[in-house]
Amino acid sequence: MEQLVPHLLCATQQAAIAAAAWVGRGAAVRADGAAVSAMRAALMTTPGRGTVVIGEGEKDAAPMLHDGEMVGTGVGAAFDLAVDPLENTTACAHGADGAITVLAAAPQGVLWTTPGWYLDKLVVGPAAVGAIDIAAPVAANLAAIAHRLDKPVEALTAVVLAKPRHGELVAELRSAGARVSLIPGGDVLGALRALLPDGGADLLIGVGGAAEGVITACSVRLLGGDMQARLAPQSDVEAERVSGAGQRAGQILGLDDLVAPGPCAFLATGVTGGDLLQGPLPLAWGVRTHSLLLSPLHPGLTVEETHDPLTVVAHPELAHA
Repeated sequence: MEQLVPHLLCATQQAAIAAAAWVGRGAAVRADGAAVSAMRAALMTTPGRGTVVIGEGEKDAAPMLHDGEMVGTGVGAAFDLAVDPLENTTACAHGADGAITVLAAAPQGVLWTTPGWYLDKLVVGPAAVGAIDIAAPVAANLAAIAHRLDKPVEALTAVVLAKPRHGELVAELRSAGARVSLIPGGDVLGALRALLPDGGADLLIGVGGAAEGVITACSVRLLGGDMQARLAPQSDVEAERVSGAGQRAGQILGLDDLVAPGPCAFLATGVTGGDLLQGPLPLAWGVRTHSLLLSPLHPGLTVEETHDPLTVVAHPELAHA
């Protein structure tokens, strides 16, 4: 797994540079398309036989990096990928903080797969491992987390996607006394806030993307946190897809279900900046990217890298950002 990490990092970096050309231009679809194309091109040069087991798909009308697509040189070990070439496309389009390019990789059979598009998630950091139960009331989970963290519920901060479906959840969190940090998108980055000691949050909770859930599970595994999830179809079409695969809505998944014990890797590169990851910065001698790399040998490595000026030439709009 470790020998793949530099190549996988290159994939998120190239996707971030491509997406950065579209920051603030109000073109979410074109930004996502640029990131997908750049990530795929980089992944095709990665040694080995890779399979995208959960990624772009029918929900996003994506022609590339869809479930089942093969990537890599075809020579070397087999590996699986969960990808989100541009998480939080709206932030990218609006020029707001929180857009990243991200993927997770593992040996074949380690990453959970589903034809569903949405998961209900509950993520906590290392100090609260074993304290959560996604089937329990919100107040009970908050009390258990607060006990483990040795602080009152009123001192907890929960990260929640700012979506209409979360109106009742937000009310429950606030009624129990917790603070709520509402984010417009990007729950992989939101989960990192709960996992990292300086992330400023204690838990992520609520319904988000399935691909992002599997990617998040890898970060949870590598950072020593805990996670539970359950399938949460948001339409009849999605519910039929899930049941057709022998899965069921509400099925509870633990961390070991989402990513089996063993080696995995998590790579993320900033697109629009924020507290955790800065976006690509044009320089006279190239483009500087800021990434987070998690693997068994690198359980928390931030990588700042300056890329060849030719990268800027390939995306001329970035040079004038």
